[in-house]
This record gives sequence, structure tokens and C-alpha cells, in this order.
Amino acid sequence: MIDTRTAPYATLALRVTLGILFLAHDGLKFFVFTPAGTAKYFASLGLPPALAYATMLVEFMAGVSLILGIWTRFTALVGIPTLLGAIVTVHAANGFFFNNPNGGWEFPAFWIVALVVQALLGDGALALKPTPTFALTPGGQKTRHGLST
Repeated sequence: MIDTRTAPYATLALRVTLGILFLAHDGLKFFVFTPAGTAKYFASLGLPPALAYATMLVEFMAGVSLILGIWTRFTALVGIPTLLGAIVTVHAANGFFFNNPNGGWEFPAFWIVALVVQALLGDGALALKPTPTFALTPGGQKTRHGLST
């Protein structure tokens, strides 16, 4: 049985943790590898260098949005393609375990599952701009937040 008193705070903890992870990985690309170095690495993988900048933008925006609780369900889903790309282009060839040389795909896969869980759970406590919810009334009318449109 889910404890409805604490579930919003557990969801908040997951949301903030995922946001911090995105910002940490973005910071690594920005401050350690540098944007130009990251673009060069993407090119060495056969990817367009511009994709590095797009990836950095997605990681930054997802991190900030998750921490603040801005459209959490949507943001969680937007982060998944970045991690799938990391698995396919970098980590899959290194095996499963993340402690393998150059890191296997275990951690990015777990991160994807955590993002799916976040999308299913929703915003949690202290969300700045909760994700809009849509539902159909018994008559088939679309409503937003339970109000007729």
C-alpha cells in the first residue's frame, strides 16, 4: 500500500535527484570537457557536432525543470532520448556493468527507468509549475484539471 502522506515527498526526492544528475552531467560537458571538446567527441562518434550542443541544452533544461518541478512528467520523458543516445553510441559496446572500462549501459538504463517512474508518479511536492493533466469526461469531452473546456 502506498502511503499517500509521504508519496509526494518521495516523488520530490526522485525529481530533485534526477535534476541534479542532469546538471552534473551537463556541467561535466560544459566545464571539464568544454562545449568545443564535447562537440569534437560527438564528431569522433560519427555524430553531428551540433548534437553535442543540443544534448547540453536538453541536460541543462531538464535538470533545472526537474529540480524546480516545471512540467515534470513532460520533462522526464524529454530526457530519455538523450540517455538512449548515450547507451547506443557509447555505453552498449562496453558491456552491461557501469564499472567496466569506459562504463557499460547499466547506469543510463537505470536512469531511464527512474525517468519513466518519475513521469508516472508526476510532480510530487513543491512543484513550481505542475504538469497539466487532461482527461475525458464520460461524454467524451476533453477537460483540463477536471474543468470543462
